[in-house]
Amino acid sequence: MDATEWTLDELAARVAEALHGPAYPGAPNGRVRDVPDARAIRWYSTIGLVDRPSGMRGRTALYGPRHLLQLVAVKRRQAQGHKLADIQAELAGAPDEDLRRIAQLRVVPNPPRAQPAVTRAKFWAERPAPPSRSTPPGTHTLGGVDLEGGALLLLPQVPTDADAAAIREAARPLIDLLTERGLLADTPAETAKTTE
Repeated sequence: MDATEWTLDELAARVAEALHGPAYPGAPNGRVRDVPDARAIRWYSTIGLVDRPSGMRGRTALYGPRHLLQLVAVKRRQAQGHKLADIQAELAGAPDEDLRRIAQLRVVPNPPRAQPAVTRAKFWAERPAPPSRSTPPGTHTLGGVDLEGGALLLLPQVPTDADAAAIREAARPLIDLLTERGLLADTPAETAKTTE
């Protein structure tokens, strides 16, 4: 292997080359590919399992040795029967030494330019932070009141329980009109009238 960056197809070929041989039994079931194709590599990058491309040449994404380590490590873990979510938890942000050990690759050249290590948040494993009480300029916190028949009244702020009860009472004539015209989800289709 030479110290360079590869296109997506070249990276896929290098992964296939690295996994070729009796030490790699392939996927344990027919649902997982033995060697990832370009589409799978793009998906792995999208979900944070593999780093984003290290650079671009025009409109062509470029990948380096770290990507190779990540992909081979993923396939080795899959061959051992690990689920993708477990592999994500183990390998997200892992240092090259750990990836090299799992991938069972002795020598992977460094790319021609230094790359900062990319650490991705495990967005699928952690609960998001609660929204702040202050809203940024130009944004609104919407509130809603469920009305009969599946109607929903959206408001520029969250109403209290007392406000919601008063709104439901005041909305009774509107709900009757919407029901009469067949515009609510709970209105039977045969009694719905069209207005054109």
